[in-house]
Amino acid sequence: MENDGRGSGPRPEGGVGDDPPAPAAPGPLPYEGVWRFTASAVDASVPQARHAVRDLLLRQGVPLTDDLLQGLLLIVSELVTNGVKHAALLSPILAVEVAVGAEWVRVSVEDNHPYRPTALVADHDETGGRGLLLVREVTREAGGVCDVEHTASGGKVIWAALPLTAARVP
Repeated sequence: MENDGRGSGPRPEGGVGDDPPAPAAPGPLPYEGVWRFTASAVDASVPQARHAVRDLLLRQGVPLTDDLLQGLLLIVSELVTNGVKHAALLSPILAVEVAVGAEWVRVSVEDNHPYRPTALVADHDETGGRGLLLVREVTREAGGVCDVEHTASGGKVIWAALPLTAARVP
């Protein structure tokens, strides 16, 4: 039996009798990826983390509306602030991660403190205590999800994932 030089190995495309080439699987978009950096659990890290995330998203060309960008930056500020205020004693270093997919962006802050925070409604006279409630509401309004998970090392990671396309919840 003759095979005209065609074995089971790769062949150049466009030969006689070849099937048309299958469309190439789309590769990742230029802005997709995961970036992680650490920050000291001190007050100065809050604006530094917010600026680092903003600069990263803009540099990568992530297609964000201004409202979505501002919401993400508020979430980063609140999560880093919580780490500084509540986890610094057991976790002097915080890890901030930004993950971007084709249709979503996820920000998270990880610390080594085992306490799992909850979103509380603070009294009107209090000046704090609304951070996680605010994160939850900003995330919900954008059509995203947020959660707190334990890490393998005994700490926790708090994250929020938002769609890149606006999805207003009534």
